[in-house]
Parts: sequence; structure tokens; C-alpha cells
Amino acid sequence: MTRSAKKGPYVDPKLLKKVSRLKPGERTVIKTWSRDSHISPEMVGRIFGVHNGKIFIEVSVSEDMVGHHLGEFSPTRKFTRHGGKMQREIEAKTNVEPPKK
Repeated sequence: MTRSAKKGPYVDPKLLKKVSRLKPGERTVIKTWSRDSHISPEMVGRIFGVHNGKIFIEVSVSEDMVGHHLGEFSPTRKFTRHGGKMQREIEAKTNVEPPKK
């Protein structure tokens, strides 16, 4: 369920304070645990370290990201791969070296 249009987008006040303190050309990483904060136009060009529950993942904000949540760009689960006998056979076929001339 999305947030009410009447209320407007949510941006953590502490996060806005950190963004406003930085100089325009400064390229420092802003660490945040606020995954539910919306990306506002003031954040474009900044680098955020968004916490995924274990580590901080660096997210460089572009204009296309405005209106999305910070957490959308920091996945919390790591996909390893689907396993099994068939998967090993497929990988064995793709890892075969071409014949040498």
C-alpha cells in the first residue's frame, strides 16, 4: 500500500539535514538506515550508504530515481543460484574451453 498523496512523500529529517550540510561538489558517502525515505530532487548527485541489514551498499542517486525509496536500490537478500543436478550439467557445458589451433 502506498502513502497518501495528501501527506506527501516521507523523507527522514535527519537525512535531509545531512544532505543540506554538504557542499554542492562534495563526494562523501552519507550513511543511512532510513530505507523508507523517498528520494527528493535535493539528493540527486549524492552518494548514500544504504544499510541492508548487514552492510552499507553505496547508491549513487540520479534523476531517474526521484520519487523512489532508498531501500529499493539496496537488496536485503543475496541470490546465490538455483542448484541441482541439471544446473551442474548446464554449467559444465558452458565452461568447456574452445579447441586450440
